[in-house]
Amino acid sequence: MSIQVKQLTKNYGQQRAVDGISFNVNKGDILGFLGPNGAGKSTTMKIATGYLPPSEGEVFINDFDIVKDSKKARAIIGYLPEHNPLYLDMFVHEYLGFIASLHQIKGAKKRSRIAEMIELCGLTREQNKKISSLSKGYRQRVGLAQALFHDPEVLILDEPTTGLDPNQLAEIRGLIKQVSKDKTVILSTHIMQEVKALCNRVVIIHQGKIVADDSVAQLTSGVKQVLHVELSMPIVLKDVSNIKEFDIKELGAGKYQITSIDNKDIRERFFKLASEKGWVILGMQLIEQDLEQIFYDLTNQPKHVVNL
Repeated sequence: MSIQVKQLTKNYGQQRAVDGISFNVNKGDILGFLGPNGAGKSTTMKIATGYLPPSEGEVFINDFDIVKDSKKARAIIGYLPEHNPLYLDMFVHEYLGFIASLHQIKGAKKRSRIAEMIELCGLTREQNKKISSLSKGYRQRVGLAQALFHDPEVLILDEPTTGLDPNQLAEIRGLIKQVSKDKTVILSTHIMQEVKALCNRVVIIHQGKIVADDSVAQLTSGVKQVLHVELSMPIVLKDVSNIKEFDIKELGAGKYQITSIDNKDIRERFFKLASEKGWVILGMQLIEQDLEQIFYDLTNQPKHVVNL
């Protein structure tokens, strides 16, 4: 087990930011760590990297307690915080040399590792530029280079693609996938496409508590389909209470929410029911029940709809 989080709690005065959460991450996993702003994601990741002490609970990195064996645990962690802490007045090559000195990597090994990171992170043309002159995407590459420099077994990335344009997103996403093959990764993000593209597991945290912990495939399988329909006349709900295929909920002003009992497409089945009952359908919307919708449902966010 690469990462074990056991009954982790963090209090800031009277405010409880993380509330007794537990989860494990195995070697080779890329865990998507999701939650709305203020849910406790960054706090959890800062505790897992030894940056903050927990109020209660434990975190183990490859069996090293992050508090009691902090130096050994931190030695095998690569960490990219949400706000990438770079020295903007340094040149890229110079900065990576500084990172090498922090890890006590010297001589030929230092030169070799700098060259390797520059190539791996696509920084060849930028290596002699000041970091202050780089775009956000290239600064993220430099941040990833420092996180990967000592070839850590565990990689913790806190919103590594925030603020990037679509091209930069694709590049950083590809880089993370490339370097993560033999590591254990926790990736915090708000971008659901990123989770689907990179992660094999998901933990969703809300108000300091875990509300979902499963594989991406399992979390999105068996999702019930939801329709929003508008009819020209009201439904007498007691007349359809015996229908077993879906639930009907009134939304007001001739609008209804139709939820499937199973995970099969209910549009054709509802259309047939409407024909039998003489209902005139004025509009129909399919509620997108993918990972994004699951996240919204679990964290009480507004639903996203797709017009048919």
